Amino acid sequence: MPLLTPGTDLAALRARLGATSDAWLIACFCAAWCDTCEEYKPKLESLAAALPQHVFAWIDIEDHAELLGDEDIENFPTLLVQIGDRVVFYGPMLPHIGHLERLLASLNADSAPVKTALPDLPRMLAA
Repeated sequence: MPLLTPGTDLAALRARLGATSDAWLIACFCAAWCDTCEEYKPKLESLAAALPQHVFAWIDIEDHAELLGDEDIENFPTLLVQIGDRVVFYGPMLPHIGHLERLLASLNADSAPVKTALPDLPRMLAA
């Protein structure tokens, strides 16, 4: 599946996230002006294509600030991995796709949740 953006791919995001209650959402928080993000994006697109069972989202923090709630993004890329209603990873990550690949391989439905100030992204995107 492709890397989806809330602005242009909202219907597809809603459909994919609503298809199952335990969907994996991998969201990359970025900014259009960030050169690091722009270099990372094609690698994330390739990973999204290689893992079609997961939902990958590219969220520009300036275009979709409402999806951050009270959370501030200070480093790019900042990644979120949410399984169903549980956030299992949230934080900045070096822009090497292998780091994300290893992280995803280490997570499963029993992974411990982490606390964030982010709103429930799948619910917000579905509204």
